[in-house]
Amino acid sequence: MPTNSKHPETIVLHGSYRSDPSTNAVAVPIYQTTSYQFNSPEHAANLFALKELGNIYTRIMNPTCAVLEERLTQLEGGAAALALGSGQAASLFAIQNICHAGDNFVSSTDLYGGTWNLFLNTMKTMGIEARFADPADPESFRRLTDARTRCYYAETLPNPKLRVFPIAEVAKIGRELGVPLIVDNTAAPVLCRPFDHGAAVVMHSTTKYIGGHGTSIGGILIDGGNFDWEKHAARFPMLTRPDPSYHGAVWTEAVKPLGPIAYIIKARVTLLRDVGAAMSPFNAFMFLQGLETLPLRMRVHCENAAAAANHLAAHPKVSNVIYPGLMTGEAKRRADAHLKRGYGGLLGFELKGGREAGRRFIENLKMLYHVANIGDARSLAIHPATTTHSQLSPEEQAKTGVTDGYVRLSIGLEHIEDILADIDQALAKV
Repeated sequence: MPTNSKHPETIVLHGSYRSDPSTNAVAVPIYQTTSYQFNSPEHAANLFALKELGNIYTRIMNPTCAVLEERLTQLEGGAAALALGSGQAASLFAIQNICHAGDNFVSSTDLYGGTWNLFLNTMKTMGIEARFADPADPESFRRLTDARTRCYYAETLPNPKLRVFPIAEVAKIGRELGVPLIVDNTAAPVLCRPFDHGAAVVMHSTTKYIGGHGTSIGGILIDGGNFDWEKHAARFPMLTRPDPSYHGAVWTEAVKPLGPIAYIIKARVTLLRDVGAAMSPFNAFMFLQGLETLPLRMRVHCENAAAAANHLAAHPKVSNVIYPGLMTGEAKRRADAHLKRGYGGLLGFELKGGREAGRRFIENLKMLYHVANIGDARSLAIHPATTTHSQLSPEEQAKTGVTDGYVRLSIGLEHIEDILADIDQALAKV
């Protein structure tokens, strides 16, 4: 039987799946198929009417993806999940599932640059307004909220700013106003469970730590099943009023026999059906392999990153190190309250020589890879001001925590002596 354990180390190996019912295979099979045979016309009709759950078409669901969805739901303590083709698709779906033209949402300023662009520019073309609040002042979310605000959005461990988001404080404000908090937990899997702090929806770019080996692109949305959409029906017409795209279904009513999963079911059978940002079964298989070692890898990522942060803090060419474990005051309190198993594998540092120093550091690395990714088993480095955040204005870069001399490291699983040696030899040439 699938495990009932609450321990991540056990969940990632045994959650929701024991063996394949047809072959007894222990590894989850790759169901590389587009379609599924219906047992009868009645069976097909029941599936399309949501009277029972089952496989219809791989653009909407797939058995390999389903195990990943169930396992990550259990790991995060949620109710149901939806695997998607990328982390960006997950960010888009998370908001678009309850926002339409004329609505707005409030996002933390502390965001990955690609998400900032998605929210500020691309979603604007859809008629959805992103409002940006400073998480250092949780009440700023309340001040930006009005009758058309549909959700709040934040990253647990913001990339690249790395100041842990005040999940509990903002979630409490949101619940007072009837606004759910969506949390991107990409940088802190296993370390933090946002549902435990009041979040309503969690997402990951599975591309990062969950996959862990830089091989596959994917994302996932996880519904906490803990937000009362009906209580705030006027704020969520897309869930509480008839949906013309699905024969007039009222999602909060239609899925009651299945549990408190109106949000995720709607995302699956309308957005995923229509937009088609499906995760491939092969990528789901790759993510399942990564997931099995995630708790062990996160332990080493955290240990190595802490050692690298302390090493850089003592270096004469470094003016500042950004790492949750080295922060003080309120920032450190929030980190300790949310990150229970380590401070993560990401760190940033500012070089005294500014943009030119950042460029020279990157070009002189020998072992660390210069790539636009995080969460790989390998150590990675990037200069955001000239890459991931280069599309943003200087003012927008500053809001996300990027300065000209800022370098972000994603510390991997190599021996710490080798990581530090490569950093030191590159710094010597700055």
